[in-house]
Amino acid sequence: MRNIDFWYSIGSTYTYLTVMRISKLAKEVSVNIAWHPFNVRDVMVEQNNVPFSNKPIKSAYMWRDIERRAEGYNLRPIIPAPYPLAGLVIANQIALLGAKEGWIELYTQATYRRWFEEGLPAGEEPNMSASLTEIGQDPERVLQLATTPEIAIALNEATIEAKTLGVFGSPSFVVSGEVFWGDDRLEDAIKWSLNGSLSSK
Repeated sequence: MRNIDFWYSIGSTYTYLTVMRISKLAKEVSVNIAWHPFNVRDVMVEQNNVPFSNKPIKSAYMWRDIERRAEGYNLRPIIPAPYPLAGLVIANQIALLGAKEGWIELYTQATYRRWFEEGLPAGEEPNMSASLTEIGQDPERVLQLATTPEIAIALNEATIEAKTLGVFGSPSFVVSGEVFWGDDRLEDAIKWSLNGSLSSK
């Protein structure tokens, strides 16, 4: 089966659009998605690129753009969602634990759905416990493990790996060394995974 490495950070707004549709698209064409959480905030600060902070015109465009694209995907977010996320780090540490234990996809979808469709910030209560309970995980156990130094170090290592691959934003897709950035490049990444190019021939 063909593979796409999906690099994302819970805290990225546009990533909502990808998280809620990538599994269905991949299944339709028999492409395997490997989910990789990382800390996009660290990457952007390092590059002096914080895209929407104190930029009201750009932020207004972002929310309207997400709203338009969501409608095209038959998604119904409540716009604007709470942003930025105070709990970005813990949200992604939970996802990283989920990657190790096999429930990362379900958790990421559940927490994004609550964030964007119920207005409950990811990485905070009640979102964390409700999302974990929904997917059959014990919130107390998960939060205890997700806040260990081991998981904190693992998230930092994942962030370094993302930068090494050339990832600079979320969502990003890496296919055979090629980086595709942005929800609007998901279809390109899938096509590249199938054909090794974007050529229509």
